[in-house]
Amino acid sequence: MLDLIISCGLILVYSFSLRVNLDMGKSVYAYQMMTDKEIPDTIVRTSTIPEELGRIEYLLSDKTGTLTKNDMELKKLHMGTMAFNYESWDEVRNHLSTAFGKAKAGPSTSITGKGRRDMSLRVKDIILALALCHNVTPVIDSENDTITYQASSPDEVAIVRLTEEVGLTLVFRDVSEIHLRTPDGDVLEYLILQTFPFTSESKRMGIVVKDKTTGEIMFYQKGADVVMSKIVQYNDWLDEECDNMAREGLRTLVVARRKLSEDAYNEFQERFNEAKVSITDRKAQEQLVVVSFLERDLELLGVTGVEDKLQDEVKNTLELLRNAGLKIWMLTGDKIETATCIAVSSKLISRSQIIHQISRVTSPDEAVEELEVLQSKKDSCLVIDGTSIQFYLEHYKNEFIEVAVRLPVVVACRCSPTQKADITKLIIEFTGKRVCCIGDGGNDVSMIQAAHVGVGLVGKEGKQASLAADFSIIQFSYLTKLLLWHGRNSYKRSAKLSQFVIHRGLIISVIQAVFSALFFFAPIALYQGWLIVGYTTLYTMAPVFSLVLDRDVKEETAFKFPELYKELTKGRSLSLRTFFQWLMISVYQGGAIMIMSILLFEDEFVNIVAISFTALIFNELLMVALEINTWHYLMVISEIVTLAIYIVSMAFLPTYFDLSFILTWVFVWKVLVITAVSSIPLYVVKILRRRCSPPVHSKVVG
Repeated sequence: MLDLIISCGLILVYSFSLRVNLDMGKSVYAYQMMTDKEIPDTIVRTSTIPEELGRIEYLLSDKTGTLTKNDMELKKLHMGTMAFNYESWDEVRNHLSTAFGKAKAGPSTSITGKGRRDMSLRVKDIILALALCHNVTPVIDSENDTITYQASSPDEVAIVRLTEEVGLTLVFRDVSEIHLRTPDGDVLEYLILQTFPFTSESKRMGIVVKDKTTGEIMFYQKGADVVMSKIVQYNDWLDEECDNMAREGLRTLVVARRKLSEDAYNEFQERFNEAKVSITDRKAQEQLVVVSFLERDLELLGVTGVEDKLQDEVKNTLELLRNAGLKIWMLTGDKIETATCIAVSSKLISRSQIIHQISRVTSPDEAVEELEVLQSKKDSCLVIDGTSIQFYLEHYKNEFIEVAVRLPVVVACRCSPTQKADITKLIIEFTGKRVCCIGDGGNDVSMIQAAHVGVGLVGKEGKQASLAADFSIIQFSYLTKLLLWHGRNSYKRSAKLSQFVIHRGLIISVIQAVFSALFFFAPIALYQGWLIVGYTTLYTMAPVFSLVLDRDVKEETAFKFPELYKELTKGRSLSLRTFFQWLMISVYQGGAIMIMSILLFEDEFVNIVAISFTALIFNELLMVALEINTWHYLMVISEIVTLAIYIVSMAFLPTYFDLSFILTWVFVWKVLVITAVSSIPLYVVKILRRRCSPPVHSKVVG
């Protein structure tokens, strides 16, 4: 009974050893990622899941700031009957100068009289709206007399930069006032009466300002066309122009205004203040007041089109990840046309693939019909809007996800942060496969935290996503190396390390069990004191732990053949099958060492501890050497130094080692025989297995 207790105790000790070794190994993987010069400024915020990077099957990505640079530039300005682009900003500047009283020579000076004046006033109206309706703060460098802008969104900065370029410059802003400098050098001063910040749910922002000179009160609002089209006065061009800009990959914003009388504003302010102090549903009541008093029949001023360029190497990265077997979904707040354009230009969707679009589904019949059509199309990509997603999540959740996970690409548009998180959870729940989410903004935090692995980009929207994620990078293309190289190594190394630590604990437990069984279950511990301590530390730890430096393929091979990543997702490196394989190896080697020690050293039984323990150490060192795929100089050092430490320590442990016996040739050759019997058959089996059923990576390398 005692021998069973001793064996169980040893197994328990080595279970703790497994935990310690794995945690140390994960710290090494994290260090390797953070010191990789090819992916600078990478931060590993948790060292508990690096091996999960090697088994990702679904990648859910934000668009703006993740696939794109979030470096905005206003490219188009459309006002219904006239439009301008980045090539005609000089004309806008001339119109603005005319409106403020100082016309300049330019391409549009042929337009004279009232027609030109009317045009100029329309240009002034929208430029003034853009210069006032934002959350940008100017920062003036007194030394260089230059102005830089700070804002929560790059879109805002891009728009304010345009107003500066055409002659209306933001020079001051605080919580109560905005000052603008006109083309002729005059300063316009406005009081800020109310601000309504942009939110992911409302998709719009507004501001109420009062001209300090004229006393005129104006409500300006800008936002997504999907909400603004319901607020502005009837027109026949807004939807068409927004769609045209979106097809060019531009982000659209609709700009509108409403003039308020003093009495109308006072009435609004009174009702709004009452809503602010409401005890229940305060936000809802505030919004109701805003909608009923301000957001109705707004005068449509125009539409802006802002370009956001793709990040470097995005196309190659998406192609590599797709070849690696990952299914990639893009979840964005942009409209369908913009998202589709970016998906095609980034090669997330190839030009040969069929794009199936689901938009504004609100009825059960329509929802079922769309799913049936989608299911019948092979190799098609789904583009779906937020309204339809919400309907499916509420009524046909399982049916929708069953079809969606079979598709090569899904693009979800007009997604709220909550919808992004819900989609992530639904994929995990339905497939049971590992999901990685990547984003750069605060609206991506819920999605990142819902995934198995969260990756945050440090971008122009701040560090909210980066701080909430497991891994932080500064460029989307770094994801390739993070998954295909570091993820592969982390998973493979953790699998091998855990197997060896388990083997190390099992083999010594088997030796103890066999020893007790051969001697009528005598309650005697075979290895005691310094031997058992040394076995887990000085004599085996360094060689076993050096396996965290092993690699099965070269880095260039992993990138050249991304298909190798698919094998990792099958989980064959660490499974019940591999566990039982190593269990049988431990039983065979432990039994062989103990039985051979007794058979070969029957006359020197008093030295059975020294004999079997020496063979055990040699066996472990040899097993590590045989399992290494690629030697690292630290592996060689660990093997040699560990062997030297063991040999030297024999002289200082006379309780266990009789030097007069150990220094004999008989001891040496018999220990070598025992080691050979316990190790060589396994090496032969390994060679035969590699010849009959070679691993995929060996076929590529070979």
